[in-house]
Amino acid sequence: MSDLTEKLKGVVAVVEVNGKNPPPTVLVVDDDEFSREVMGEALAALGIAPLLMAQSGRSAVRMLEQLARPPDFIICDIFMPDMDGIEFVGELAQRQYRGGLVLVTGVNVDMLAVARQIALSRKLNVTGTFIKPLHKEALALALGLEAAG
Repeated sequence: MSDLTEKLKGVVAVVEVNGKNPPPTVLVVDDDEFSREVMGEALAALGIAPLLMAQSGRSAVRMLEQLARPPDFIICDIFMPDMDGIEFVGELAQRQYRGGLVLVTGVNVDMLAVARQIALSRKLNVTGTFIKPLHKEALALALGLEAAG
């Protein structure tokens, strides 16, 4: 066997032993630093690291433009200055984002429902809508994960 075959055999063995897919990549878009920290801690507890964080819709768009591939999930607050979550949803639709989208708010439940309908009408994959603060179990459900004990 060549050295390359031996190295690949070892890699395959590791994947088979672990038996799990790598954690999804997640971008959190929220203007509130405390909310980003809380979501970051909950996501880290679910084994998701490193996390991508953006403090506005505009900074998230710039980040998406620089990434080699889009994140598996985006968690987005709908009320933010500069570019709110609904405008950001429009940007995601324009870019034909196919990952999961989780919409959150700490303010207005009715607008959360409107944002969800807009995202769905733009063919985005909305995997959850939540009122802040998010609980780890809710995040796990929206990301298709099992909540860690």
